[in-house]
Amino acid sequence: MSPVAARLIRITAAVCLAISGYLHAYLYDHGYRVIPRVGTAFLFQASASLAVALLLPFTGLVLLRLTAAGLAGGALVAFVMSRTIGVFGFVEHGLQPAPQALISIIVETATLFALAVPGVVVLSSTLRRSSAATTTQVGDL
Repeated sequence: MSPVAARLIRITAAVCLAISGYLHAYLYDHGYRVIPRVGTAFLFQASASLAVALLLPFTGLVLLRLTAAGLAGGALVAFVMSRTIGVFGFVEHGLQPAPQALISIIVETATLFALAVPGVVVLSSTLRRSSAATTTQVGDL
């Protein structure tokens, strides 16, 4: 993958993660701050997501990409938990609050997909090289 393509993918992931961070900050500011432990979690999610989103376009560090994936994936898991078993006793229903819940699902999923692209490209390239080497070896017999 070219450095330009890799950077564009990181920028895409960063924008999506920043939107997720903004949504968590917005919800924290508009009522979630008073929910015990959940409010603190929203504040942490917002802060960490925005901080990682600011750094992500400028470095290809694996640890930073894993952190971004953990934030997006963790937010999605917490979303599902909040609609099923609850999080710290807090339960939401459906896609409430609207439209933040739906937008959050979309941008966090997009973050994970964008972060997975470089790995898929490397795996695909490795498999092609392996397949080409096997074909060459069989043809040489």
